[in-house]
Amino acid sequence: MVRVALVTCADGPDVAEDRDLPVLVRALNEAGAQASAEVWDDGRVDWARFDLAVIRSTWDYSWRAAEFTAWAERCGALTRLANPADVVRWNTDKRYLADLAAARVPVVETRYLAPGDAVELPDGPGEFVVKPASGAGARFAARYTPDEHDTAVRHVRRLHDDGFTAMVQPYMRAVDSGGERALQFFGGTPLHASRKGPVLAPGTPYDRRKTAHPGLTAWTPAADELGVAEAALAAVPGAPELLYARVDLVDGDDGRPRVMELELVEPNLFLWLHPGSLPAVVERIIEAAGS
Repeated sequence: MVRVALVTCADGPDVAEDRDLPVLVRALNEAGAQASAEVWDDGRVDWARFDLAVIRSTWDYSWRAAEFTAWAERCGALTRLANPADVVRWNTDKRYLADLAAARVPVVETRYLAPGDAVELPDGPGEFVVKPASGAGARFAARYTPDEHDTAVRHVRRLHDDGFTAMVQPYMRAVDSGGERALQFFGGTPLHASRKGPVLAPGTPYDRRKTAHPGLTAWTPAADELGVAEAALAAVPGAPELLYARVDLVDGDDGRPRVMELELVEPNLFLWLHPGSLPAVVERIIEAAGS
């Protein structure tokens, strides 16, 4: 019997509920595994007793990134960790978008402003977005018009004061009509896809909690969307073995899909929306634990 830890975080006011977690624990146990949900920063957990630790809903990691990546290194030295610790370290910093762009993967154009950098923001006619390079669920993200330049500067400086690198991106207008698509992969093959509506409403303060997945519906990806997603996965440094991945896509002004985010750490699988995917996820987790 393989032993599997589904890694999560402690409950808190800033942490969303993982609707998939109890369903996945139960399904794994019914399939013959010994599975349990374990909190990543609980010092009482003996990670070495598991055959596999699958990072699932460690949704507080983004404001504790250094602590979390250090945990991933320790856990990965004691058991098999999915995804691997080097992938976790690379993917917790959204400067990975520059790596994807260098590999000719179409991504949303991004400028990075590290603490100490001059705060230079777009002066063009379009809207833009400011968010931290380590973030999840639109935490500390906001959308600005050119007239809101001073507010955006204060936002960047707040991120710098908290030790974060700021990201500045054009607001992708097609999100308002076509939404954002999330293509899920498991065991290296497509699993399912979803589409959600726009997250950043005009005028919403960066420090207000956002609805991370508004209007989520099932989606059938087009061939060009699958192509961009597969190119992004192929560009991950070192070509690591990935148990799971989610590629979030938006359309550019030319109508072609671009990578908004590549989620390799703790992507929500949305199994509650795609219950038919549960057997495949269970099978591939058990295979990974026994390999």
